[in-house]
Amino acid sequence: MDNCIFCKIANGEIPTNKVYEDEVVIAFLDMSQVTKGHTLLVPKKHIQDIFGYSSNDAGAVFKRIPLVANALKDAFPDMQGLNILNNNGEMAYQSIFHSHVHLIPRYNGENDGFGLKWEPAQEGTYADEDLKHIANTINQQIEG
Repeated sequence: MDNCIFCKIANGEIPTNKVYEDEVVIAFLDMSQVTKGHTLLVPKKHIQDIFGYSSNDAGAVFKRIPLVANALKDAFPDMQGLNILNNNGEMAYQSIFHSHVHLIPRYNGENDGFGLKWEPAQEGTYADEDLKHIANTINQQIEG
């Protein structure tokens, strides 16, 4: 894609703080550095979001995540955890429409500058019958 910043980074047209690179992905520090070591893992092939992956592309890209995750863990002994995020679509806060995975090291408990808001549905919102229907609806799409 001509105007895709991640394609330009992958092609070496824009400099970056590269962490890792091979024939499939490039990993580099996110310019925003939500926490120290915040890294993006980006496929070199332009794939807009998770919905554009073939199973082969997904396997090739996602199998590299543990490599970078373990490098972060080894590089920063004070790291206490790691969030791995992949936003898909504008509603899910995707701002660059080239698939990428955020690896965000976590430090100092809840005071490291990053947070997630996760509010489970109120108890009783989904009855057992509703959950079975939801699961069956998804399963039908998988099995065809």
